[in-house]
Amino acid sequence: MIKHTVTFKLKYAKGSAEESIFLKAATELRSIPGIKNFECLRQISAKSHFDYALSMDFISIETYNEYNQHPEHTTFVNTYWTAFVEDFLELDYELMQ
Repeated sequence: MIKHTVTFKLKYAKGSAEESIFLKAATELRSIPGIKNFECLRQISAKSHFDYALSMDFISIETYNEYNQHPEHTTFVNTYWTAFVEDFLELDYELMQ
């Protein structure tokens, strides 16, 4: 099991039209085959400067790699991620047995 999490800060204000556009596009990633337990999360702690996170699981490293190369994912990254995200931290973990 691979857990893919990316936490991020947008260039735009909370409640802005740009925020809505980005988050709507992000949630559409859940339709990509192989994604399990997709979550779009909002930060509630003052301990982090990141405001949002996306989290999802994959059953294998192969499924995770297919997601990374999937046309919907690469289009999202090129269209929205690079234009809307100010800062991010990506974490990819393998479940320990």
